[in-house]
Amino acid sequence: TETEKVCSVSAGHAFHGFGPSHVVYILGAFWDQVGLGWDSAGARYAEAGIPTLFVQGNHSINRAGAVRGLHFCIGTGQAKLVWVTRGSVIDVVVDVRVGSPTFGEHFSVELSAKSGRQLYVPTGFAHGFVALADADVQYLVSDRYRPELERGISWRDPRFGLPWPLAGGIQSPRDRALPLLADFPVEDLPRFEHAS
Repeated sequence: TETEKVCSVSAGHAFHGFGPSHVVYILGAFWDQVGLGWDSAGARYAEAGIPTLFVQGNHSINRAGAVRGLHFCIGTGQAKLVWVTRGSVIDVVVDVRVGSPTFGEHFSVELSAKSGRQLYVPTGFAHGFVALADADVQYLVSDRYRPELERGISWRDPRFGLPWPLAGGIQSPRDRALPLLADFPVEDLPRFEHAS
């Protein structure tokens, strides 16, 4: 039935003052009696106002307790569409755009293979997650991976108070060394662009 097929796009959260390209969307999946499925680049994204052409797909395999992020890209930025195909994660998005009325604010949501939720992360936002169980995370990105443009901030920043259910977390040495937002060079942060 139509109620079993939750296939419409809904705004899971919208920071105030953002235009359509600066809304964090949670997208539903298609459920029926045999299982779950969804498209990863269909017309429903354009219908929701997501203005992204995805050019690369990534697959991240994570042990339970693994923490990745919080990452973002400078330059033109990199939007992401994120979902989980095995296990579950708490996924976090932080506004790091200088001049934004919601600078430093965050939004979090649980993504899992069971729920089929997808999260759209616009450019100008830092992104990361903690694996609640062994998890495969898939994401499409709007620009190819260019390590010279990647930046990051620490998920441990007390300014955020992230609701992650762990005290430590398994991290790469690079992510473990990421600075607090207050210690990050402001000239390397994305800029907030007012809607015209």
